Amino acid sequence: MSGANPKYPPPNNDSLSLAVEVVRGKGVLHQLTGVILHHGGDITSVAILDSGLDVETLSFEIADLEDHAGLVADLRALDNVRGVDESRALKQVFGKRLIIIGGGAQVGQVAIGAVSEADRHNLRGERISVDTIPLVGEAALAEAVRATARLPRVRALVLAGALMGGDIENAVREVRERGLVVISLNMAGSAPEAADLVVTDPVQAGVMAVMAISDNAKFNIARLSKRRF
Repeated sequence: MSGANPKYPPPNNDSLSLAVEVVRGKGVLHQLTGVILHHGGDITSVAILDSGLDVETLSFEIADLEDHAGLVADLRALDNVRGVDESRALKQVFGKRLIIIGGGAQVGQVAIGAVSEADRHNLRGERISVDTIPLVGEAALAEAVRATARLPRVRALVLAGALMGGDIENAVREVRERGLVVISLNMAGSAPEAADLVVTDPVQAGVMAVMAISDNAKFNIARLSKRRF
């Protein structure tokens, strides 16, 4: 492949995304991370994507690079590397993520508010993306809530359902301790008591969730005098 893509000039401290196509083999990831370390890069995210029987793609997001061009050249010089594709980091393309979990009807209504509000902010240059997953059952919902803390770029979670409690409440408290904002619909069960904010109207819940994670909005949950709306 050719040199650096002129569409994506390397920033000084912002993350750069590299998709490295390699021949499968033991120690390949170790080789790549060693080259990145040599060039002063801080790996902020890594994912292994299957591409074929003998070839796979490793996706890196790297910050604080001292020598962008040298890193790409050294990676391409490795025997197991077939190509290096540069692009903007996912946080620059898709930005912060909002996850909506719960029953299908409620999830859909929350998404209407969230997508409409995100569109307003994104038109002004921000990047906020909205993900949804309709689920039923305490175990499945609790597992999904806990998993949001492991997903990249997630800043907030909306519980959209009619009844949530038990282990779901425990899961909500755990992800809040890890820094996620949790907004719940006003529903039966104990889960709403563990959330940062409880909102009755699902569309309004979606709007407020986006406002809570937007860099441009002046809405701050911590400054609210009440938790239920």
